[in-house]
Order: sequence, then C-alpha cells, then structure tokens
Amino acid sequence: MNDDDVNRSIIDRDNLPANFPTHRHSPQFWEQLGRTVATFGFLEEVLGKAIFAFTATRNYSAEEIDAAYQAWLPQLERALTDQLWNLAESYGKAARDNPATTTTNIDELVEDIKKATVVRNVLCHGSWRTPDVNGASVPLFINRQKQKFDTAIDLAYLKQVQAHVAELACSVVDTVTHMGWQFPGGAGPGKPIM
Repeated sequence: MNDDDVNRSIIDRDNLPANFPTHRHSPQFWEQLGRTVATFGFLEEVLGKAIFAFTATRNYSAEEIDAAYQAWLPQLERALTDQLWNLAESYGKAARDNPATTTTNIDELVEDIKKATVVRNVLCHGSWRTPDVNGASVPLFINRQKQKFDTAIDLAYLKQVQAHVAELACSVVDTVTHMGWQFPGGAGPGKPIM
C-alpha cells in the first residue's frame, strides 16, 4: 500500500456523545455498578481488619512470641495490599490459627468470598457492551484461563451482587465480634483490641 491509498482519520472528539463511552447505559446502571464495586472495596477493608483482629488476639507461647511478632508486620502489610482472593485466604488462615475462633463455618465463608472474586473481576475490569432493550449487557471479560464471561448483567443483577457482598462483609465482621471483640475501627460492642 502506498501513501496515496491510505485513508487516514482520527476521532472527532468534539462530536462524541456526552459521557462517551458510557453513554449507552442508564445513570442508574452506572450508579449501581459503582456501589457494587465500592462494596467489594469495603469487603477487602473488612478482611484486612479481621486479619488484624485474629492475629492480634491470638495467644502465643513464650517460645513463639518473638517469631510471631517478626512475622506480624509483613502479614499486616499484605492485608493492606493484597487483592480479594489472597485476602480471603489470609483471613481464613488467621481465623483457623486462632484457637479462640468461635465461628465454625470459616472455610465456607472463605470459599463464598473466593467465588465472589470472579464477579468482582468482571465488574471492575470488563468492557461494557451496548445494553439490550432490557438494559442488560454482557461485558467483555476473559479471565487468565481464557474463559469468556457470558452472563448478561442488568441493574437487578448488580443490586443482587451488591447485597451479597455486603452480607459477606457482615459475616466477616461477625466472626470477630462473636468472640467478644470489638471490630477494629468500629465503636460497637465488645472488648477493644488495642
């Protein structure tokens, strides 16, 4: 192809629709998507605080205390920086390693959180396609296993996911407060940890 055969162009940015490229979904859809993603962020914060609670309230023998103290700061740093899947695993380990844990379904809760990471990744990283007449859209998202997400997401779906993730966060808080501790950063009932 020589230069004479090339039909060059650029996007006319002045004539793009308002709110491009999100202009085809309703404001309610975007608001709910934002609320749902924010609830996942809240769950991550709650998991980090629960990891702190379980590790700070665990009793150590005199022989274990120095090694535990040395390992604690890096563990807490990871609780601030890890993503949801790894936070769920760290939370599960911290809860299981604390002999005072009173919640019996920690493993099931961890698995539920891990399942939710699949949807979280789609909501956070998917590219939203034009919605159908009912306002549902299948976001373009392919995971690391090369699996394509193929579920249409609408406002009701987002509300259901947001409610489920809020429930997961409450369940994590309950695992700390059920032991009689006040959840870190809260002013609720229980004995303050620090």
